[in-house]
Order: sequence, then structure tokens, then C-alpha cells
Amino acid sequence: MFDFGLPGYRPQWLSGIADISSAHAGGLRTLVGRTLTSSWLVWDLEDDAWFADCPVVLDFDGPQVQIHHRKLDDLSITWDGVDVRAPVSWPGTDPEFRLAWRDDAVPALTALRGRTVTGVEFLEWLGPDAAGGMVAVSFILGDRRITVHNALDENGLAFGLPEPSYRVHRL
Repeated sequence: MFDFGLPGYRPQWLSGIADISSAHAGGLRTLVGRTLTSSWLVWDLEDDAWFADCPVVLDFDGPQVQIHHRKLDDLSITWDGVDVRAPVSWPGTDPEFRLAWRDDAVPALTALRGRTVTGVEFLEWLGPDAAGGMVAVSFILGDRRITVHNALDENGLAFGLPEPSYRVHRL
């Protein structure tokens, strides 16, 4: 199994709201009332840019969740399986391709640190395109939110209210 250059990482890919909700709604609900203490992204050091092909790691004062999208609708949600202190080594690449974990790379994400989770939602994409059925994960933190969504075979981040093409499934 491809570990995305992250020792010990074992993604578990699911598609569709029913399968994802059945597998993960209960665990994600336990985050309500917890504080977001850190958020980690893999950073391309050469380009000084987010390498969105690796999971987004969110730590909620203990429980750590990894959210990862691929293809048009695959989603992996795993728990406590990534050591952000370990080096990232993308397999089979040029040694000049240097990646590292960063917890301060996206100011809008860093600004959410210390906020309490007041709700969690699955957002099911109903748009008229090939991504129909894609499921995003959204954490409501008081009057703010972070959504990790599929950005066409990689992760994307959004910080506002969901687009109208999403069906909201509150957990």
C-alpha cells in the first residue's frame, strides 16, 4: 500500500456518503467540544507551496484525524496514524524534491487554533460535474469553519460557508 512518504500511514479509501458516514460519523462526533490545537500540511520546500497530495492532519487536543482526498470521490479518514515529527520522503522522487510538515503555512488555518469544535458536517457535492457525490469534511468552530474537500485528486481547504451545490449532513 502506498504510504505517501509518511511512515506508518495507512489510508482507508471510501466513496459515497453512506459508506463514509457509516464508518466515520461516530468518531467525528466525538470531536465536538474539543479544541483544535494544531493543524499540519505537507509543504514543498523548493516551491514554498502546500503539497496537497498528502493528508491534512488536525489535532484536537489529543485525537488526531487525517483527512485525505484522491481521484474524484475517494476519501480517507484515519486516526492517530501520522507522526508529524517524522520526515516526509515521497517515494521514487528526485532528491531535490524536499517535503516537510508545517503547522503555520496557511494563516487562515493557523488562526483557528484554540477554537472549540461546535459541530461537524459531511458535505456531499451535488454539482453537475464529474465530482458528483464527493464528500468533504467540515468542522464548525464557533463562528468559523474549516472544510477539507476534494480539489480534483488532491485536498483543498475552504474557510467559509459551504457552496449551494453541497448537501449538508450534520453529524
